[in-house]
Amino acid sequence: MAEFPSKDWKDYELLDSGAGEKLERFGGYVLARPEPKALWDKSLPEAEWRRLSHTTFTPGAGFGKAGKEDSGTWNRLKKMEDQWWIRYTLPSERSDSGGFGGNAPRETSPSGRGASLDLRLGLTSFKHVGVFPEQAPNWDYIYRQTRMLGQKLGRAPRVLNLFAYTGAASLAARAAGADVTHLDSVRQVVTWARGNMERSGLDGIRWVVEDAMKFARREARRGNRYDGIILDPPAYGHGPDGEKWKLDECLFEMLRTVGEILSPQDAFLVLNLYSNGYSALLGETVVRQAMRTVSLESGELALRDKFDKALPLSIVVRMTR
Repeated sequence: MAEFPSKDWKDYELLDSGAGEKLERFGGYVLARPEPKALWDKSLPEAEWRRLSHTTFTPGAGFGKAGKEDSGTWNRLKKMEDQWWIRYTLPSERSDSGGFGGNAPRETSPSGRGASLDLRLGLTSFKHVGVFPEQAPNWDYIYRQTRMLGQKLGRAPRVLNLFAYTGAASLAARAAGADVTHLDSVRQVVTWARGNMERSGLDGIRWVVEDAMKFARREARRGNRYDGIILDPPAYGHGPDGEKWKLDECLFEMLRTVGEILSPQDAFLVLNLYSNGYSALLGETVVRQAMRTVSLESGELALRDKFDKALPLSIVVRMTR
């Protein structure tokens, strides 16, 4: 099953996809970027892609190298800002509960939207812009789940976001009333996330620059527990002190450690995986084996372009206790 961002998200749309690329509008700017999963033909002619684009991305020397495949150069075709902002509106209590329970690809309900997040974008040397728009259904899920937990527990749920990047998931949990710990190994993106929090009118997030495995193990030794844990681990990475992360070798151990710091009841976990070759079933199995008795749902997060072509980009496993 697949989930897509809400059609009412006015600051983002996938205009076209194909031939290993995607054409996206973020706010007032249109970007053309490589996308290996876009195996089909483009619907718009090349001339129209170039006419619409403010900038295009050309892969560099790292193309095809593990951990460096997204490096390259942006080629500006029109005047645009180095940094700009978009807004995402979270669901209100009136919107549907979401999930993968249906028999067809679903989109987050466009009705009854609530709190808003402001997210800064910028052109990085790794083709990324500071937000992964296909993650919007996860933000909605985290927001809803955190609100429900807060009502059930009668206190602010404790939520830990590991490999947290620029923090949209952290902001969703905080907007829902959680006591949030945001961890990433790169200080610059933690600073980026703090700016997103402040621009969104939020405060109180705990910022941690550290290796995720080290932090989780230390929390386990201390007996600390969280009511919600979010993980979006990369295929390859390094901690601030050079610690090596390789998804295939570290994922199961990380999940077992996370199992020790996740509350034994009234808790949730969100695992997102971008690694090629991983399936929703594989993700579900590894979570089930690491966590033992759990309630799971799994599927794909995807984007749909203006020509109704569905572009699957990641798999997600959501667990509740």
